Amino acid sequence: MTALRSRLADYGQFLKLRLSLLVIFSAVLGYLIAAGDQMDWGTMGWLALGGFLVTGASNGLNQIIERDTDALMRRTEGRPVPSGRMGLREAWALATAMGITGLAILHHGTTELSVQMGAVALLSYAFAYTPLKRITPVAVFVGAFPGAMPVLIGYSAFAGHLNLEAGLLFLVQFFWQFPHFWSIAWVLHEDYQRAGFHLLPTRDKPQTSTARIILWYTVALLPFAMAPWWYGFQGMVGAIVCLMMTLWFVYAAWQLYRGADQALARKLMFASFVYLPIVQLAYWLDAIR
Repeated sequence: MTALRSRLADYGQFLKLRLSLLVIFSAVLGYLIAAGDQMDWGTMGWLALGGFLVTGASNGLNQIIERDTDALMRRTEGRPVPSGRMGLREAWALATAMGITGLAILHHGTTELSVQMGAVALLSYAFAYTPLKRITPVAVFVGAFPGAMPVLIGYSAFAGHLNLEAGLLFLVQFFWQFPHFWSIAWVLHEDYQRAGFHLLPTRDKPQTSTARIILWYTVALLPFAMAPWWYGFQGMVGAIVCLMMTLWFVYAAWQLYRGADQALARKLMFASFVYLPIVQLAYWLDAIR
């Protein structure tokens, strides 16, 4: 029984269970926003299951490709592939099986567009963003595209097409990723340096100039967060929630700019974890009112 628990824990680490669940939360919210009060439990279930497997495959491929650099970082050295608890053959087989099965489930239970975007997100995350991380900070920009696609995958799982509302939801999640990821890169800067990753917008160590860029991108999020209200996709209550959450997020980025230290970067990182789910829930609650 202990060996089984250990194996299941390794599989959970391999597919980055918590991250995968957060990604699926975003996809399901995209579906619910599109569906309003016409939600179908069956379609949503297929979306959640297929999307979870595709996300797990992306995360698994990321760990296969980065196994040597993962072994250099304290945060990741204990993962199953770099630690040797999972062989490469098993890792490739598991990631491939999850990816193919996940896309097949999306094809069975959602729409063709949802499947296509799932495939693009998987391939671009694993084979564009992942190898670029050791080459250029532009990797964060590249990774923001597959990172923002879950809400589109969910939206199109109901609608079968994309429109202005879907595009605005995508832009919110796209711009959110910059302060989110850069705050993480700030907190983990020393660990990332051991692996040769250059993920901050400046190649120097984290400093005021880095925080200034993070602040700019956080401020740039504000018009996109309010655009659904401006175009009539959101009611006043949801708009107020989004405005207050975005101003709070900007304030956390401003504090980092003023102080430029590890503790403030960590505060911004946790603010980013809270921000997106609440904003997406506010859009959904307006959609079913």
